[in-house]
Amino acid sequence: MKNINEILNLKNINVLNFKYFNDKIEIDIELEKKIQVCPRCNRETDWIQSSRIQKIRDVNFGDRKSYLNLHKKRYKCKFCSKTFLEDNNFLNVYQRMTTRLVNEILLKLESERSFTSIARDYDISVNTIIRLFDKIQYPSANLENVEVLSIDEFKGNTGGEKYNCIIADPKRKIILDILPKRYKTDLQIYFYKIDKKTRDSIKIFISDMWQTYFDIAKDKFKKSKFVVDKYHWIRQVIWAFENVRKEEQKKFSKEYRKYFKRSKSLLTKRFKFLSDEKKQEINIMLYYSEKLRVAYDLKEEFFEILECKDRVEAKKKLTDWIMYAQGSGLKAFEKCAETFVNWSTGILNSFDTKYTNGFIEGCNNKIKVLKRNAYGYRNFKRFRNRILHMFECKKRCLNIT
Repeated sequence: MKNINEILNLKNINVLNFKYFNDKIEIDIELEKKIQVCPRCNRETDWIQSSRIQKIRDVNFGDRKSYLNLHKKRYKCKFCSKTFLEDNNFLNVYQRMTTRLVNEILLKLESERSFTSIARDYDISVNTIIRLFDKIQYPSANLENVEVLSIDEFKGNTGGEKYNCIIADPKRKIILDILPKRYKTDLQIYFYKIDKKTRDSIKIFISDMWQTYFDIAKDKFKKSKFVVDKYHWIRQVIWAFENVRKEEQKKFSKEYRKYFKRSKSLLTKRFKFLSDEKKQEINIMLYYSEKLRVAYDLKEEFFEILECKDRVEAKKKLTDWIMYAQGSGLKAFEKCAETFVNWSTGILNSFDTKYTNGFIEGCNNKIKVLKRNAYGYRNFKRFRNRILHMFECKKRCLNIT
């Protein structure tokens, strides 16, 4: 029994009996008898009035379920006749599971696994797992000490909305909050509740090229620098080049169309990083299409802009590139140039900071995995708490409250 006591690792208990079955383990235990303090009159007593056995679920031992049959004592005060149960440090009030089992379940819920999957591990009902999790509540975002704020949307299909909104701190790499809607009015109301002094302390506001986010930054974060995420404006050029490639591909014979289709990834790579053999393949393809050659030159010149080390150099090269694109005669690149003109301030600001929406995009991928494993969520509040719980371990590592 002494060895079992050491394995259980519970303080102030005595092991009375041990039963071993094929699929479970049952251990009879009792707390050591000691002087108790009456919760009514605060006087000491050791008078045991009665006892009963309570069956408690504990953490698994290997692949077997484990149960503790606790012989629970009820004490009676000699002075005021108050009856009360003895205290223990491994079982919360009104619970039938040990504290360490509850903590273990909540720890597993920090992964992308579904409630059903975790319930299966412990042979516990899904409703029990959900009920334990719903006791956790995460408050609205605390933007104190936040210098860089990034915002994006993801496809949640939860709470009656197709898209939900995510707010993060890319500098400390933590998720701040999940919002049910991404509309301008809803975002204005949300950020209005945050005091102006806190909003003014944010130095950088990062988002994609959506007008609503720009308006929010201009209205609620007037002292911050608005930055367009690099990925979102770089892909405008890739999309424009792909549109030209597809249009030109349709003009070729079936044999050439297949060749161009297989060469999609080759054409989007940087020319200077290719081998001599691949460069020759590119030159042959460009020989058959003048428009594709112009689009390829525009793509290559654009990648040169990304190597600029400061805003001044980037502004000069981007201006030249926009003029080249506007006079190229390619509608896809003319539209891309127009987009760059409209968002030029945010694009150039991205050269002044190392921060992007890369962290938030990675979080969106984890959220997609979480949603896919659960076959979706209908309850937005639970979905939000689950996402924040999944990233809460990062805050704990940084000692952020």
